[in-house]
Amino acid sequence: MATLIEPVARLIEALSRLPGVGPKTAQRLTYHLLRAPEAEARQLAAALVAVRDEVVYCETCFNISTGPQCPICADPSRDHSRICVVEEPLDVLALERTGAFRGRYHVLHGAISPMDGIGPDRLRVRELLDRAAERSRAGEPYEEVVLATNPTLEGEATAMYLAERLAGEVGSITRIARGIPVGGDLEYADEVTLIRAMQGRRAFEVNER
Repeated sequence: MATLIEPVARLIEALSRLPGVGPKTAQRLTYHLLRAPEAEARQLAAALVAVRDEVVYCETCFNISTGPQCPICADPSRDHSRICVVEEPLDVLALERTGAFRGRYHVLHGAISPMDGIGPDRLRVRELLDRAAERSRAGEPYEEVVLATNPTLEGEATAMYLAERLAGEVGSITRIARGIPVGGDLEYADEVTLIRAMQGRRAFEVNER
């Protein structure tokens, strides 16, 4: 049986650890890079290094950025009275493509999932609550917080938890409408679906205890 030389085997192993990339796809990608022009392979390598060295998280919303503030948080033309809460940076990109929301964002970097041992303390929940509390204390509470977590069991649980914690600190709490299919992710939704979901958002009802 032929044995892979060490650099090739190492690259296949590294690629196969990426989400959605199985062993066969990793092998195809590796041999594509071997056949590709040297400049193309080096450009890819440089881009991977740059992502690690130059990309950070925005200190305000935790979206990806190249500085302390992302372009959205630094844009004075955005509506600072509205904030949209999403699970991942890719969700921000998906919503921005629609142009349906002109407020700011807050990226949680995941969703509450007790089965996986992920609680609110593993997410950027405390920072969101602090943002809301700070504006409330200043007498300028957010007019609206849009809960745009994914319509999965984890996303719904996260939205419910946030709605309960934010109640009384903000003007209104809305949830994106069911234009997004249950079990779907924002990053894979088409623009029309996302626009309808944003336009059809509704008040989030919190059960009284």
